[in-house]
Amino acid sequence: MFVRTVTASTTAAALLGAGALLLPADRPEAPERQGQDAPVVVAHRGASGYAPENTLAAVDAADALGIAWVENDVHRTRDGELVVLHDTDLKRTTDVEQVFPDRAPWAVKDFTAAEVAKLDAGSWFGPRFTGARVPTLTQFLHRMERNRQKLLLEIKSPATYPGIERDIIRVLGRSGWLDRSHVRSRLVIQSFGADSVKKVHSLRPDITTGFLGTPAVADLPAYAAFTDQINPSYATIGADYVAAVQRLKGPHGKRLRVNTWTVNKAADAVKAREYGVDGIITNFPDVVRDATS
Repeated sequence: MFVRTVTASTTAAALLGAGALLLPADRPEAPERQGQDAPVVVAHRGASGYAPENTLAAVDAADALGIAWVENDVHRTRDGELVVLHDTDLKRTTDVEQVFPDRAPWAVKDFTAAEVAKLDAGSWFGPRFTGARVPTLTQFLHRMERNRQKLLLEIKSPATYPGIERDIIRVLGRSGWLDRSHVRSRLVIQSFGADSVKKVHSLRPDITTGFLGTPAVADLPAYAAFTDQINPSYATIGADYVAAVQRLKGPHGKRLRVNTWTVNKAADAVKAREYGVDGIITNFPDVVRDATS
């Protein structure tokens, strides 16, 4: 699920306020709206079409657009801090090669939290984001709480970080995200690792979980034992597959939900809605919202 960077313009400055993030002038127009229920729109790594992914700026960009749900990615540093970024290494979205030139291959797991905190995680996206940092999970949660947003948290490469599920739950608890209101309506934990999703479910059966991928229809009942959502790539699904998922009930006795990714074009968003998906994960949440509402 890689983000596509776009150039910002000044056309929507009034929408986001002085000094806030700017939206592209040439965003695609929404097709004619249909009469179906609108899928939930999830800002992929924050509103990552408009701000550097997984930064607090991207969280705030989603909030400025009125988007409640934000997806993020979590790794663990060498000294055990949970940090929010997508890749297993720091090269693509920070200046780590300049700051630590002798530390190749720059894997997140090989750096301390203090070292990661020194890195610029915004300049790669645009000069106006120079100085943005890789947030810790705690910082990310506090910002989302301030904005009253909801979190779709992805555990990245869980095999690289044994025990990360328990660490994530500990941080969520310390940050106030495991009370009844958060667990009931503001938190989902997902992963491409089925064993990781199972682990979360075993540690905290009350938490809503999601499996990232497109299991075969014949295998879906096995997934329904431990996950509440099947969250597949848009390129891998159709209406029949979505219906097959939704015919099953998950561990909380509710039908399985489908959140598809990463949909950035209005026409694709309309098609996903026609498939019957429950949610759409996107870098451009305003485009998808306008196309499907």
